[in-house]
Amino acid sequence: MNTAALDPALLLAPLLAGLLVLATHIPLGRRVLQRGIVFLDLAIAQFAGLGVIAAHAAGWETGWQVQATAFAAALVGATLLAACDRRWPARQEALIGSAFVVVASLATLLMASDPHGGEALQTLLVGQILWVTDTQLAVAAVITVVIGLAWRPLVARGRPGSAGFYALFALAITASVQLVGIYLVFASLILPALATLTRDRIWLLVAPLIGVSGYAGGLVLSALTDWPTGPAIVVTLAAAALAATALQVVAGTRGR
Repeated sequence: MNTAALDPALLLAPLLAGLLVLATHIPLGRRVLQRGIVFLDLAIAQFAGLGVIAAHAAGWETGWQVQATAFAAALVGATLLAACDRRWPARQEALIGSAFVVVASLATLLMASDPHGGEALQTLLVGQILWVTDTQLAVAAVITVVIGLAWRPLVARGRPGSAGFYALFALAITASVQLVGIYLVFASLILPALATLTRDRIWLLVAPLIGVSGYAGGLVLSALTDWPTGPAIVVTLAAAALAATALQVVAGTRGR
């Protein structure tokens, strides 16, 4: 156990990245669950990831070109899925799953001739949250503010499957995939929202507590054990969500 790795200077930036992701993903995740399109985030995250891989294939390793390509790919995916939602609402979940598989396969094909392709795909899935930069945090903070300002006019007053919802979803996913990876994007969206879905009065308090404790616990666990940080946070997020659910069940039983 490596207690020397518990350096606040090392863990602060990843924790801030997690807080920024949670700020947008918890309300978005609640909308996704209410709409019944659980795998929407995975599909759009995969579109954004395809954009990142396409940018790398074009020789753009970092910078605004990667961000722009990832957002363009995510926006195309969101637009297509929004159109499918309007045209075939009963088939939306199947279409989302199909889109995920096809886009993931395209990403694999793009990296097939790259000797570092396997490493790049793994990074896309599990992320590199320990190595987030100040620039990435600043971009994520700006995106969080934009989504917060646009939430009420574009989403809260419209239906959950509106074009505004899909556009904000694409914007949020573009930033978060490059910060924390696809696994953590899904976990951040679904686990806190799922644990509090039936708690209309307290979800705004409990869901962030689940998210913060999951990220903080995962970072500490990863530092102590030298486990991969992204998967460690996914596991602690799940544990926090299960604990919150169990407490709600116990409290409900005692209240009867």
